[in-house]
Amino acid sequence: MNNYIQLIEKQAKKSLQKFKKLGLLLRHFFKKQFNRNIYTRILFINIICFVLCLTALITFFDFSVKQVTYNQIQQELLRKAKRANFALLQKESWDQLTLSEYDSSNIAQKQQEKIKFLSDIFDAKITIFDKSANIVATSANQEIVPGSQVDKSFAKAISSGETITAKVINKETKELTFIAAVPMGDSNDIIINGILLEATPSKLDHNIAKMRLYLILVGIFVLIMIIFVSIYQAEHISKPISELSTAMAELNSGNYVTQQYHPALDEVKILIDQFNKLAEKVQKIQEENRSVEEERTRLFSEISHELRTPLTAVQGFVEAIQDGIVQDKDLLNKYLEIIYTQTVHINRLVDDMLQLSRLESGSIKLEKTPLNLITLVHRVIESMEALARSMNINIIFEKNIDQATIMGDIDRIEQIIRNLLQNAINASQNGEIIVKIESSPNSVILMVRDNGTGISSDDLPHIWDRFYQSKSHRNVGKAKGGSGLGLVIVKQLVLLHNGKIDVESHLGIGTTFYVHFPAL
Repeated sequence: MNNYIQLIEKQAKKSLQKFKKLGLLLRHFFKKQFNRNIYTRILFINIICFVLCLTALITFFDFSVKQVTYNQIQQELLRKAKRANFALLQKESWDQLTLSEYDSSNIAQKQQEKIKFLSDIFDAKITIFDKSANIVATSANQEIVPGSQVDKSFAKAISSGETITAKVINKETKELTFIAAVPMGDSNDIIINGILLEATPSKLDHNIAKMRLYLILVGIFVLIMIIFVSIYQAEHISKPISELSTAMAELNSGNYVTQQYHPALDEVKILIDQFNKLAEKVQKIQEENRSVEEERTRLFSEISHELRTPLTAVQGFVEAIQDGIVQDKDLLNKYLEIIYTQTVHINRLVDDMLQLSRLESGSIKLEKTPLNLITLVHRVIESMEALARSMNINIIFEKNIDQATIMGDIDRIEQIIRNLLQNAINASQNGEIIVKIESSPNSVILMVRDNGTGISSDDLPHIWDRFYQSKSHRNVGKAKGGSGLGLVIVKQLVLLHNGKIDVESHLGIGTTFYVHFPAL
């Protein structure tokens, strides 16, 4: 016997473990599906919330309907009890009604018929009892057993003139029975007996269960509608996000495709807008990187070209000297001078390229201080007058003001003036250069004008390009050691001082540069 019990317990433990394992698997599955994506989460949340709400609604419905129905039945039964009391008072007096009278008198039979008649009308069992809770008369077919009583609480209630209603479970039929008890007689009479009505509504639970079933069916229909609405809602939210994640993958692979606005939520629209801005920014950066790479390639090509010419010349003259081809001393000195000139040109070219590279990368920091542009221009002109006179060039300085204060780096401003003057000297011969300073309400204007060869309209837009030299300046520039970077450096320095530079030129007439500096 003990072994059999132990075997049952063992089997029960195994079954319990299997149920626990199954429960964990189901829990893991639903948790995984719940956290899978926005689509399933919205669907699960809506379904779970509706099922919980429907369960709570059905529970509340059962409770409220039963309470309302039971209360109505009790009140109706109480009204029937009072009507039965009124009907019984119309004829015989019940004050002298006892069990002994039931056995022998015709009055008792009439009373019994009267009670049964009222019982049939009211569809309820009627029992008359005295103050001691003893049954005096009943509408039931069975005979009254001596000593039969109703519940003591009913007798106590009618003794004080109160009415009472209750519901109990019938011990025999196991059905819910409603009871109403009222004092028998007129309100002016002395209360001796009471009337008790018992009713068992037929199909009450069946009707409530039927109503519950209808509610569940409506709930299932609503659940199906909610599932469809949830699917639409989840797709409405998740679709643009899924498309956005796909676009992110495309962006990661280098395909810059902006997203179109769908009828989505504001948050999703903001996310799409931010993504489009990011895609445009990344595309712009890539284009800039591509442009920088192309510019770097072109720069290396230009540098190689610019360095190759002087280096080839130096190499040729050095090889001629090494091979002993040059025997004449004057020719040797000429070759050495050319080698020196080309070496200086290469050195200047390298310095200009390094300086331009620092300017374009922003690594040069200006130390701006208030300075008088007139004083600085005058000093630069004095330092370059000897070079100009050697080429029969006269520099004229004009000014219509005595003070032209600007905020700038004195070394860089001097470099701007010097480069413009050097460019004018290189373009002129046996002429004159006019340097003029003018003022306007918001700026100070530096003008450098020469009457040299000038620049053609085709060459003029390209003078700001690296290593570019106009056709009219090409031979002159090469002879005087120009690098083709002077004007590019000037423009970068002017921009660093928040200024601007303009140029006017006519072939065979001359060139004029205008530099605008912000005035203090």
